[in-house]
Amino acid sequence: MGNAVKLKGSARQVVTVEGAGQPRQHSTGVQRVTVVPLKIRRRHIRKVLTPPAGDGGAPTRSSFDLSMIKVLGKAFYWQRLMESGEVSSTKELARQLKLDPGWVAEVLRLTLLAPDIVEAIFEGKQPRHLHLQLLRGRTDLLPREWARQREILGLTSPPSNSECE
Repeated sequence: MGNAVKLKGSARQVVTVEGAGQPRQHSTGVQRVTVVPLKIRRRHIRKVLTPPAGDGGAPTRSSFDLSMIKVLGKAFYWQRLMESGEVSSTKELARQLKLDPGWVAEVLRLTLLAPDIVEAIFEGKQPRHLHLQLLRGRTDLLPREWARQREILGLTSPPSNSECE
């Protein structure tokens, strides 16, 4: 039904908010309260406010996931080190960086992502459900085929002229 909200101040008042789904305003004479229905969802260790699905009122903003961007940067940098011959294997890289070899392998697998997926992450346009553990293959490994990656991650395919699997 409704949620009681107690306002602080010299005169305590109780405002009851009824209904859900639509933005609305309440005025108590002294204060004005604007209610915008938002869902709170967990994303990694953060909480993200999600606006209700609507008729496209406010444009959606980019959501840069800095941890994903940093790990992708490490992955491509480490790949370049291996390709240039500065390190000969994943184990040697892990030993030099004093990291667990399994974690280094997980991060290096990110270099196999489809270019449009990597680009979407760098631009902050990845779907909300896309997170680092999913990409690193903690639960299930992502396939190497880019079309299957897009299908599993729920991404739309790029234009056919950029498809170069």
